[in-house]
Amino acid sequence: MPPLTQSLVQQLSLKLLAKGLMLSSAESCTGGLIAAACTDLAGSSQWFERGFVSYSNASKVELLGVDPSLIAAHGAVSQEVARAMALGALSHSAAQVSLSVTGVAGPTGGSADKPVGCVWFGWGLAGGLEGEREPKGPIITSERMDFAGTRQEVRAQTVAHSLRRLLQLLQ
Repeated sequence: MPPLTQSLVQQLSLKLLAKGLMLSSAESCTGGLIAAACTDLAGSSQWFERGFVSYSNASKVELLGVDPSLIAAHGAVSQEVARAMALGALSHSAAQVSLSVTGVAGPTGGSADKPVGCVWFGWGLAGGLEGEREPKGPIITSERMDFAGTRQEVRAQTVAHSLRRLLQLLQ
C-alpha cells in the first residue's frame, strides 16, 4: 500500500474509533481497493463494517439498491449514481458512514463529458450523529474529480481522495 494511503487509513481509523462509527464502502472503478486498504490495517474490524464491489450496473442495483432509472438517465459514472451508491452502502449495512466511487479508470471507456480519469465520489453520514436530539435522514455529499495518469494511477488517486475527503467530512 502506498505510504500516503497507509497514513490516511491510520488517521481514518483513529477518527472513526474516537467517534464510535463504522464504515462501509461501495466501489466500482476501484474494484475493492478501498476496502483492501482499510482492512490491511490490523484491528480494522473495529471500524470497517463491509465493502461492496459493484462493478457492473446490475450489481449496483442488486447489492446497493441503486434505481436502474438513475443509471439509464445519467450513466453509471454520475453524481446521481455515486450518491445512490453511498446511500445504498449505508442502508445495506450496519455502518453509520459510507463512501462510494464510480468512474472511468481507463485506458479506454471515456467520452467527451466523462473522459478517462473522471470519477464521481459519494460520502454518506447516517442521521443522528454528533449527539443530535432528533435523528435526521442520511447526509450524502458528492464530488467529481478528474485524474490524470495510467489506470493504476487513476485508481490509486481515487482511493487516496476518497479517504482524504472522508477525513475532512468527519472533522
